[in-house]
Formats: sequence, C-alpha cells, structure tokens
Amino acid sequence: MAKLTLRAESSSCLFSHSTGSQPSSFVSTLGRRSLIRFPPKHNLEFRVFCSIKEKESVRETKRVDGTIPLEERSRAVAFVFGGLSVGSVAGFLLAPPLIQNLGWESVFYIFSFLGIAWYLGFQFLEGQASWVGESIPREHLIPSPGVPWKAFFQSQAVWAMIYAHFCGSWGHYTCLAWLPTYFSEELNLNLTEAAWVSILPPLASIFVTSIASQFADSLISSGVQTTTVRKICQTIAFLSPAACMTLSSVDLGLPHWEVVGILTGGLALSSFALSGLYCTHQDMSPEYASILLGITNTVGAVPGIIGVALTGFLLDSTHSWSISLFIPSIFFYLTGTVVWLAFASSKPQTFSKGD
Repeated sequence: MAKLTLRAESSSCLFSHSTGSQPSSFVSTLGRRSLIRFPPKHNLEFRVFCSIKEKESVRETKRVDGTIPLEERSRAVAFVFGGLSVGSVAGFLLAPPLIQNLGWESVFYIFSFLGIAWYLGFQFLEGQASWVGESIPREHLIPSPGVPWKAFFQSQAVWAMIYAHFCGSWGHYTCLAWLPTYFSEELNLNLTEAAWVSILPPLASIFVTSIASQFADSLISSGVQTTTVRKICQTIAFLSPAACMTLSSVDLGLPHWEVVGILTGGLALSSFALSGLYCTHQDMSPEYASILLGITNTVGAVPGIIGVALTGFLLDSTHSWSISLFIPSIFFYLTGTVVWLAFASSKPQTFSKGD
C-alpha cells in the first residue's frame, strides 16, 4: 500500500496548478525512493495552501471576458492560462535542487513568497497605471447582483462544460502525479532522467497552446461558427491524449524513448482545450464567465483528490499501469468527447436573474 498511502497524502494538494503542482508530484515520486514525506502535522496547512491558489484562474478569466473581441479571445485565454505550462516547467526545474539543498519545505516557502510578491507587484501597478482602469471597465469585473444559480444548472451546455472539465482534469492530474513514477519504474529511467522527461509535456504544451489559439481565432475570423470551433479544439484536446495513451498501454515493442515521445505529444495536444472548453465560459456569458469557470473548476478539482488516490489503489491491486493509469483516462477522454460534441454550445445565453 506504499503507493496508495503516499499518493493519498499528496493528492489533496492537486487543487493547485502550475508551480504549486509540480513540487508535489516530484516530492511524491522522490518520496518512494528516499522516504521524503510530508509530516502529518503539516498536512492541513499544506492542503489549504494549495487549494487557495485555485481561485486565481477564476479571477483572471473575468479580466478577459467582455474586453477582448471574439476573434482574439482564444489567444487572450491561451496567454493567461498558458502560464500554467510555464509554471509547470519552472516547478520541475527548480524543485529538485531546492529539495536536495534546502529540504522539501523550501519549495513551498519559496513559491509562496514568489506568488505573494507577484500579486503585490500587480496590485501596485494597478494602482499606479491609469491604463488598467481604462482597459477593464468595472462593470465587466463585477457581475450583477443576484446570481442565477438555478438557470446555470438547467442548461445542458453548462453540464457539458462541467463534465468536460472533470474529464480533462482526470487525465491531467493523474498523469501529473504518476508519470514520473511510470517513467522510472515501467520505462526503467533513473530518477534524474524521469524528472527531466517529466518536463517535456508542459514544455511542448507551451508551443501547442500558441498554435491552437491562432488556429481557433483564424477559423472564427474566417466565419466558422464559434461553437464549431470550440468543439473541434476540445475534441483534439481529448482524442489526442486518448490515442497516445492507447498506443502506450499496448505492448508494441516500442523503444522507451518513443513511448515518451508519444505521451508527450498526446499530453501537449490536450492544450487545445484552452481554445475549446476554457473559452466557452466567456462565449456563453461574459457577465457570469468567472462564476461558470468557478463551477466547472470546482468539479474539475475532484480528480486531483480521488483520481490520484484511485490510480495508486489500482496500481497496488493490479500492478498494471494500463489498468490503473491509462484506461480510466482514456474512458473519460472518450466519454467527455461524446458529451462535448452532443451538448456543448458557445451560443450567448441570457440567464434569468429571477432564478
């Protein structure tokens, strides 16, 4: 039960994204080698710290809606959320030397300090620069009173976003937590090689995100319906990793580095979601985009808790990476594609405020 116990402790931290996520997965993987674990007395503080970070993406999506033309929205959203991939790469690069030289606690202290400094810096700039207030009208940042919760949950399109977010997060979080171990144990890479290889998916995502956003905006500019564009991008984001995981789970006798390349390509292409699902909140309702993202993001955090732990349980029970890691993700990618194609919509909706 060593895998399950260690992953259960760290799975709750996967509410967070970017740099906050990478140290947790690296420490967990390293923990199976050198018994580096989080003291129980720090578990609560660790989980609260990580979960607080999640609301920042909700705030930032509100800064995009209503102020960016539809033909540029994919690039704007990709620019904001693309920082997650940059943070992932930075986390993987910085975490190992920090842990080795200063202890595992230093990772969270240093990244927390950098986050606070970043926030205070932008608060200062926002107070000093007149262009900030001019570019983002206050009415676009604060929704009207009386949130129509009932109307949200009566919309099939909203439920499609919720399920798609859950499905995408399942593959993202389980791979984030377990791929370093998979590379080390299944592909026989040493710990250093596994750590470096784990950088490849988020690094490739940086480039894919730029290509995907340009692709989506060009389609919209050429007259393709927004809903069609979002469905195309999200379908690519789901089917690409599903296909690559299928190839990786079947014994084709491929060299280990080819398996690494296949998984890297599939996970990188999942960044098309930034021009699919992640733009749909703004397309559907600029006024309530941040609230809609808050709803889907909350459900999307659940796989970070149950998915990571369940993967460990299945791995302990079956000793099969295909059954524990790949098949569940493939299932959610495929069902998420079906639901998205059937019910997703970017058509603007005026939710009734009377509900």
